[in-house]
Amino acid sequence: MQEPIKTPPPLKPDTLRVVALGGLGDIGRNMTTFELNGRILIVDCGVMFPSDDQPGVDLILPDLSLIADRCADIEGLVLTHGHEDHIGAVPYLLRHCPDIPVFGSKLTLALVREKLKEHRLRDTELRVVTEGDRFCMGEFDIEFLAVNHSIPDALAVVMRTPAGTVVHTGDFKMDQLPLDRRLTDLRGLARVGEEGVDLLMADSTNADVPGFTLPERDTMPAIEQVFDAAGKRIIVACFASHIHRVQQVIDAAVRHGRKVAYAGRSMVRNMTIARELGYLDVPADTLIDLKRIDDYPPDKVVLISTGSQGEPLSALSRISNSEHPAINAGPGDVVLLASSLIPGNENPVNRIINSLSRNGVTVVHKGNALVHVSGHACAGELLYVYNILRPRNALPVHGEVRHLIANAKLAVETGVPKDRVLVVEDGTVIDLADGRANVVGRLECGYVFVDGDAVGDISEPELTDRKILGEEGFISAVTVVNLRSATITN
Repeated sequence: MQEPIKTPPPLKPDTLRVVALGGLGDIGRNMTTFELNGRILIVDCGVMFPSDDQPGVDLILPDLSLIADRCADIEGLVLTHGHEDHIGAVPYLLRHCPDIPVFGSKLTLALVREKLKEHRLRDTELRVVTEGDRFCMGEFDIEFLAVNHSIPDALAVVMRTPAGTVVHTGDFKMDQLPLDRRLTDLRGLARVGEEGVDLLMADSTNADVPGFTLPERDTMPAIEQVFDAAGKRIIVACFASHIHRVQQVIDAAVRHGRKVAYAGRSMVRNMTIARELGYLDVPADTLIDLKRIDDYPPDKVVLISTGSQGEPLSALSRISNSEHPAINAGPGDVVLLASSLIPGNENPVNRIINSLSRNGVTVVHKGNALVHVSGHACAGELLYVYNILRPRNALPVHGEVRHLIANAKLAVETGVPKDRVLVVEDGTVIDLADGRANVVGRLECGYVFVDGDAVGDISEPELTDRKILGEEGFISAVTVVNLRSATITN
């Protein structure tokens, strides 16, 4: 499947060149560049989190070196939504290209703004857009459509160009009863489909899962059951961006007369932003400071924590190891893991579950209760999208190889010619012209590792050395030599 390294030909006039710098072949660091007549538009700029075999690595970035010397050609950066795998690398891109305008929904840009503050980046041009907006960005006529996902304010991007029309779904699903009542805009998609779509780039994450993604509200009975049965403290761990899930927990806490405290810096930051912008409804006198939890009986407190993926420094990880300065968990307490597993995180999450269970904590998770539903469309929903848009070409995005292949099969089943369905990985160069998308080359597009303040200084051989040191240790021999007599001193 992976194309050999091949220098692409010069780009012809009115031909759209599409290159994914991340997100094809793995989950994370989503970033795609679109080039037309010398101008570039970027969609998303995310990070990927390291696995167990990448010791010492904090983040993994897209290969920004491929566009670092073309900052003046970039029209803008469009963000589909506020998850880390779509916005996490924005500060690193802006270090290279500080003058790029960034477009995104209100919540997405609020989360980006906090990241830029942490990186001490100022004066970035952040432009808020909303569903239904349409405007020209240089060579690109851009329109935004609402899609629902596991974070509010997600957007699909319609890109009209002289080379053809491209639809990038972003991450999406078709929850027909969303908690925020914001539906995926099927009427907008149908309108664009009637105009004609030359290239569809659709979310592949759940393409190999039959049927339809369950509605978010289907998790509520399991959450209520936890609250009904818990005799002491409840600790809910979820993504710090999953505002819908936090809202469900807060609503349940209010119904059961419990106070709520946030644990984890990103949870505090994101929920503060969400509440200020009106995406999170928290009744008065519900929130308490984490330092005050011991002022209340255990059965009157709910903690909403980070760490659902087993991150070693997260609040939940420290709780499981009895290392958290404010929170202890023991017999009678319940931990609710209200999230799905990101591939590669199985081992650290299982370690946390085992550690909590060893301490007498009851752990409720997706394996034993319906406490989480996916934010991504399953095969049934993707079939609807293909049939509504009827694209001439398909480029599955956002997923591991097996997800991309499953998405491609759906495209073929709905009538997209097999030779117009492109299953490719990062760095593959695709040109769209005259209604046809073709692979024309491939660029070297590797991982860029972040270790503290060091970006790109770690190589694969160094990671191998770190892993060997971590597993086998090392021997250090010290010898004192008498330089005058050239003998070893005992």
